Amino acid sequence: MGVMSALLIAFTLGIGMAVIDGKRLNEVMHEFQNIIEKLISAIIIPLLPVHICGIFANMTQAGEVQMLMAVFLKVYVVIIALHVAIILLQYFVAGTVAKTNPFKAIKNMIPAYLTAIGTQSSAATIPVTLIQTLQNNVSPRVAQFVIPLCATIHLSGSTITLTSCALAVMMLHGMPFSFATMFPFIIMLGVTMVAAPGVPGGAVMAALGVLESMLHFNPTMLSLMIALYLAQDSFGTACNITGDGAIALIVNKIAGKESTSTSSSSSTMTTSTSTSTSGAYTE
Repeated sequence: MGVMSALLIAFTLGIGMAVIDGKRLNEVMHEFQNIIEKLISAIIIPLLPVHICGIFANMTQAGEVQMLMAVFLKVYVVIIALHVAIILLQYFVAGTVAKTNPFKAIKNMIPAYLTAIGTQSSAATIPVTLIQTLQNNVSPRVAQFVIPLCATIHLSGSTITLTSCALAVMMLHGMPFSFATMFPFIIMLGVTMVAAPGVPGGAVMAALGVLESMLHFNPTMLSLMIALYLAQDSFGTACNITGDGAIALIVNKIAGKESTSTSSSSSTMTTSTSTSTSGAYTE
């Protein structure tokens, strides 16, 4: 089954379960999700270092490692710079919408960023992210909704990393690339990241099918992608959860406006009712 077919079936089943409220199928899918996440975290991820070691041993024998290490270092510098840029952009937008100091908001999220570097998991960092988001004056109701949701579906740092690594691997192997090639890949990668499991290395494992089907990566190139990604997975995760705080600020502002509007409408209706009642008594 191709990646497009798998994604289409996944979206069809997901929307269908929501429409018909299929409780049994929903339970089956949740259990299947737990099985896949357990398989990735308990078997595939622990064995990946052995696989990567074999790939690099083969490259060392061929005399390619020195050149690869030089390229990898440059790629990592670019990736970290892009992470900083996207975090600043997200918080400047959030600061403009929520009318708050973006630098103060970023400062409050530093503990969550550092925790994510250590855990390499957005899901495991949720408690710290929640606490730091509340320090940015986000209401508990909004924070408790946005942070767990974004930990699953908002992976801007991972998408940036995978795109940068894919370009680096393509350049190393002399593969041509263009905007027409990369734009559909980035769109599909963004969709795939929504379904990526929240475990260390989950994003790159979910992206392997897209890399193979859309960019025509061979097994060696896929192994390089895994090695490149896992070496900085913690920074991608940290970028993801830091951006969650910016989204929470925006949602909090929107929710506040709607709440104020609803309260005003309720107050107006109450006043009108009271006036009508008073008029009736006067008559």
